[in-house]
Amino acid sequence: MSAKPILYIVVPCYNEEAVLPVTAPMFLEKLDALCASGRVSASSRVLFVNDGSKDATWPMISDMAKRDGRVLGVSLSRNRGHQNAVLAGLMEAMDRCDITISIDCDGQDDLNAMDAMVDAYLDGCEVVYGVRSRRDTDTWFKRATAEGFYKFMNSLGAEVVYNHADYRLVSSLVLRHFADFGEVNIFLRGMFPLVGFKSTCVYYERAERLAGKSHYPLRKMLALAVNGITSLSVKPISVITGVGVGFSLLGLAASLWAVVKVLMGQTVHGWASLFCIVCLLGGIQLISLGVIGQYVGKTYLESKRRPRYIVAERTWEPARRRWIEEDE
Repeated sequence: MSAKPILYIVVPCYNEEAVLPVTAPMFLEKLDALCASGRVSASSRVLFVNDGSKDATWPMISDMAKRDGRVLGVSLSRNRGHQNAVLAGLMEAMDRCDITISIDCDGQDDLNAMDAMVDAYLDGCEVVYGVRSRRDTDTWFKRATAEGFYKFMNSLGAEVVYNHADYRLVSSLVLRHFADFGEVNIFLRGMFPLVGFKSTCVYYERAERLAGKSHYPLRKMLALAVNGITSLSVKPISVITGVGVGFSLLGLAASLWAVVKVLMGQTVHGWASLFCIVCLLGGIQLISLGVIGQYVGKTYLESKRRPRYIVAERTWEPARRRWIEEDE
């Protein structure tokens, strides 16, 4: 490691043409400030990861890289999702720097928290989690569901840092070990604590999105939550087993009670109670099959060993088709 650590700020981008002109100068300004303060090396860079955007995001990144040597960019062959885009950026930066800081492109995360992150690294921490101190900018529904999700994850045994998303500093040492994690279904905020090493948290307040629209509607947030739960914990299957045992015991007791009533001649013909019981048990069975199906499906996808992402182009490398054109 050099006297001053080389920092790569990794920024995943998906259809960010509206906000990129606003936030890209902010990332570069923060990078200059960190260099000027002596915290990081002048060789530090901002690495943008284009996650298969359908707008002008990649041409904008390519143009910035041509005009400013501090900007690098990689473009994935297709949209692979936020988590895979972050992972792609981290893996691309791993051998080129000492530390990385991943941050979203929307400008909601406080850039000034990077100072404290780097200071914590210089004090010996290999991972520094950016944690929201408050959720005042969220709606009541989003705040309640998000906080409930973190509590639920921890209750299932998953090591998730409360109110932490994907704003974090990770050293290249941790990334080299993290590269050994080969699963296809990834949930980074729950996986990095599994690597270990000394870590700490930096607290900050999150602002409103500076421009453009959020790419994480309720549907995607629910999908991320389900993926996180099923990727990090098998406790839901244990819960299903416990519910099954409980209802089996309840059914046995009800059967004994029914036999006693028959022997006493106190049976009453009726369909309402039977209908309710059948509906209840049928619903529980379908939910149980759905949860088990999630795990079976993930096992199926993991067994294929497909790549989590494919890098189609890098700004520091000419595209292959350009070489072909020149040779012709």
